[in-house]
Amino acid sequence: MTLPDIQLINHVSRAAGKAILEIYGQDFAVQHKEDDSPLTQADLASHNHIVAALQELTPQIPVLSEESADIPWEERRQWQRYWLIDPLDGTREFVKRNGEFTVNIALIEEGLPVLGVVHVPVTGTTYFGDIENGAFRQENGAAAEPIQVTRPCARPLRVAGSRSHAGDSLKQFLARLPEHTMVSMGSSLKLCLVAEGKADIYPRLGPTSEWDTAAAQAVVEAAGGQVTDTRLQRLRYNQKESLLNPYFLVFGDNSIDWKAWL
Repeated sequence: MTLPDIQLINHVSRAAGKAILEIYGQDFAVQHKEDDSPLTQADLASHNHIVAALQELTPQIPVLSEESADIPWEERRQWQRYWLIDPLDGTREFVKRNGEFTVNIALIEEGLPVLGVVHVPVTGTTYFGDIENGAFRQENGAAAEPIQVTRPCARPLRVAGSRSHAGDSLKQFLARLPEHTMVSMGSSLKLCLVAEGKADIYPRLGPTSEWDTAAAQAVVEAAGGQVTDTRLQRLRYNQKESLLNPYFLVFGDNSIDWKAWL
């Protein structure tokens, strides 16, 4: 299948980022969903923009978004190709106003992410990649530069971690690792740190949803890295009714048996 023009998807992500920033600069209300995760006007503004833009660009490809995730499994399981988006990944970081939130747009084919765009509205940075052309980082308005994972990994190991999530499973994993340093970051930016070679491993040993990871997984894989479950099997999408991911690992150096430290 021919891939859509990724530059058009970059443009969609940047326009969604501008819609988010308009609200970011104001006083905004914070609601909570049934799972107690936060929801703001910015999530919905970004969602509405992306869905409308994708339906215009690729009307034949269905869209699954965090903010419209109630599509029945019986319908969704028929999809061979679909857009998977998180209009505002890192809403907690958005509410904290620390800038570490992203717009995530992924194209899924046969259960695997083949194209992904991760845009950072506050800095204007965009990470993007696909299976045909590799992975890139583009600063606000500058030329895109290719990125790749670090292989072999650095010594001491550089571990990407979350500012908002650090449970017992992660603490146990870190305790087993050899000498390492932590790089803290919010949202899907942790995966992008691995993709651009600034971190060696990102262990996510806590709950996430499929829209949280798909776009960044496409970037990581295009940069030569891997995103796997804890058995080192490639993370796949739309394989079951639940949209929750298993615990997963993101890494660049596949010569290491990362699961040995779990």
